[in-house]
Amino acid sequence: MPSSKLNNKCPIDYALEVFGDRWTLLVLRDLMLSGKRHYRELMTSKEGIATNILASRLQKMETDGLIIRKQNSEDKRQIFYELTEKALDLIPVLLEISRWSVIYDKDTAAPPELMRRFNEEPQQLIAELKDAARTRQT
Repeated sequence: MPSSKLNNKCPIDYALEVFGDRWTLLVLRDLMLSGKRHYRELMTSKEGIATNILASRLQKMETDGLIIRKQNSEDKRQIFYELTEKALDLIPVLLEISRWSVIYDKDTAAPPELMRRFNEEPQQLIAELKDAARTRQT
């Protein structure tokens, strides 16, 4: 559980504590939708996250139960990150944020096919994205 405002029972406040900053959402996006799993892959995101910020966000995401940090069984020096079910349950949230951005930012780079599918068959798309993320993790 996030450490600040423990007595505040507001669900919006809790959500903001767990995933409500720019970098956490972008890291989640990359882990969920881009198939990135390693620190070096996350560093290649076009937004240009600083190494210290990425390290800090990954640690916080692990503490908050969004990701699991694992070692490669064949090469213990290689670390990768897996999404938890708690994180996968945020897929609809990221898609809704994307839908909102498409409406209000005409220059957004949201993939049109993804947005079309989210508008037409949201539950199927969400299930497919969750399954794809789970498959990449095994």
